[in-house]
Amino acid sequence: MSNKSRLAFIIANLLAICSPAAFAGVTISSPTGGTLQGPVNYQASGSTSCSKGVGSMGIYTAPGVLAYVSNGNQLTTSLNLNPGTYNTVVVAWDNCGGSATGAVTITVSNQSGVHVAWPPTNSTLGSPVNFVATATTSCSKGINSMGIYTAPYKLAYATGGSSLNTNLNLSPGTYNAVVQEWDNCGGASTTPVTIIVGSAFTNLQADNGWGMAGQGPPDFINCNPCGPQVTFSMQQGIKNPSLSGSATQFNIGGTGPYWDAFFNNKLIGDGSSHGMLDQNHSLVPSIHNFSYDVYFYGTNLGASQALEFDLNQFFDGMGFVWGHECRIAGGNEWDVWDPVSAHWIATGVPCYPNNKAWNHLTLQVERTSDNQLLYKSITLNGVTNTLNIYHNPASYPGWYGITANYQMDGNDVQSPYSIYLDELTFTYE
Repeated sequence: MSNKSRLAFIIANLLAICSPAAFAGVTISSPTGGTLQGPVNYQASGSTSCSKGVGSMGIYTAPGVLAYVSNGNQLTTSLNLNPGTYNTVVVAWDNCGGSATGAVTITVSNQSGVHVAWPPTNSTLGSPVNFVATATTSCSKGINSMGIYTAPYKLAYATGGSSLNTNLNLSPGTYNAVVQEWDNCGGASTTPVTIIVGSAFTNLQADNGWGMAGQGPPDFINCNPCGPQVTFSMQQGIKNPSLSGSATQFNIGGTGPYWDAFFNNKLIGDGSSHGMLDQNHSLVPSIHNFSYDVYFYGTNLGASQALEFDLNQFFDGMGFVWGHECRIAGGNEWDVWDPVSAHWIATGVPCYPNNKAWNHLTLQVERTSDNQLLYKSITLNGVTNTLNIYHNPASYPGWYGITANYQMDGNDVQSPYSIYLDELTFTYE
């Protein structure tokens, strides 16, 4: 490294150490360290009490080597790194002249391997199923091709090169799939991924079955109307911003601190919006696996105390309520709901959705064979965190069915804000 580069890096680090006390810091949600195969996904956020906010963020892969930079207080990118160990540093620069850093050490493997970015193993999905994977090899001649086996000796897809991204039409059922690479030296490696393909309700944000209500402290009982404490509404058919051309805008406002806007869709069973009343009570008890897949967009996410995404199943007096809460003003962490204690439980998983951008969220849950709630995983913007958290169901007599919920929580001054949902898919099996 030249003296000039070394001096620039030392100055950058001194600035980070000696920056104004206004800077709160850098949070790196991905990677978390360890041995990885490229490309390496980075997700980080910077926070500051500087009134002008965070101006930009960057990644140093070595002293003086600024590998990536982006504007704003959020950073999401993938870096192609050669095999080796990297003491990477993520830097945030605010608009008051301050800076802060976060460090993470990673080792990029030089051995052959297949990295399946999607789908997560043991996930429940609707058809078609999107497969995204990359491969690396120590063969000097590189990767020749990649493929997907959906069953032994059943090669469902193959493509040349070291990456694949394709959709497969699969019938409902469980698949012990294998993604394989073949290199140009006669070698090969595989990664298994088990998936459950189920039935799905698609584009639910455009569905006509949504009900809505307000909730407020101390008991958070549904009301509609609720008075000036909370206002709420939804508007369907939004074309901009939208991915499908038919997003739905959800709104909250009012005067009461910490009031919520609750939106609910009864999918199967009592009051089904899709005519699936299950009058002989045979379908609902047979379902064990669920996923909630949605894109959401906000222009003022900082005004939200939290965003909630819930899946619910009720039968035989039991209530399986899989509640997921992304605390934003509440601390940028995912909580899950314990139905018995009726409290939120912190998971330790960070939640930093991107403002003024589409965020992709996938929740995977299961009702186990002994009737426990299993929170399996949360995937936000390509980063999957495995939970494996179990809770018992609550007593819930008098209702029967399966529902999907979405909720917006107001902050301490009930700042108004809007969230757009699109391509909402609820899958069950």
